[in-house]
Amino acid sequence: MKRFPAIAIVEFHRISAGMYATDAMVKKAPIAVLKCGVISQGRYLALIGGSTAAVDESYAEGLSSGGDDVMDRVLLPDVHPQLHDALLGLRAPGRAGAMAIIETPTVSCNVRAAEMALKGTPVDLLEIRLADALLCGKGVSIYRGALYDIQAAVDIAVPFLRKTGVDVACRVIPSPHESFARQVDANTNFLGGEVTEMPGEAG
Repeated sequence: MKRFPAIAIVEFHRISAGMYATDAMVKKAPIAVLKCGVISQGRYLALIGGSTAAVDESYAEGLSSGGDDVMDRVLLPDVHPQLHDALLGLRAPGRAGAMAIIETPTVSCNVRAAEMALKGTPVDLLEIRLADALLCGKGVSIYRGALYDIQAAVDIAVPFLRKTGVDVACRVIPSPHESFARQVDANTNFLGGEVTEMPGEAG
């Protein structure tokens, strides 16, 4: 069950503007600040959740208070359960099958792509990474499922983003190697990964 029926993200060009607008969002309506703070390239990111009415009101206030400093944003009034859990930092177990990786220049448009992919197809969201220190402000999401469903998810999300001017990068791996899939299922952060030996390679 979702703790937060609605979720919104607002990204700001400037830290000062982001902090000012986030404070205004919290004061506007009874929402939870799920996460906020400085991200790569001197930007500021705010992730809020709560009831649909409260999030909608706070989101509008954030856009108004942020003004021209709003870089990107997304409002999900009925967030998909898998995306909800991934945004809260929960990692789903990997499913066998094909893999898709969607990479975007901002977090908000990647979240928008994930919502479209999940609501339009039966794929699984393995992970979504939000502008952490190694991503330079980017968003990355990884999906697993049957090749047909994975391709359908990409065909839904990627053209939509490109039509809105997003410089999106995407790759589909029809049949990931087992050792690579295990690494991705466990962690996509290089510094947090563990050595995976191939069968027969040990000395």
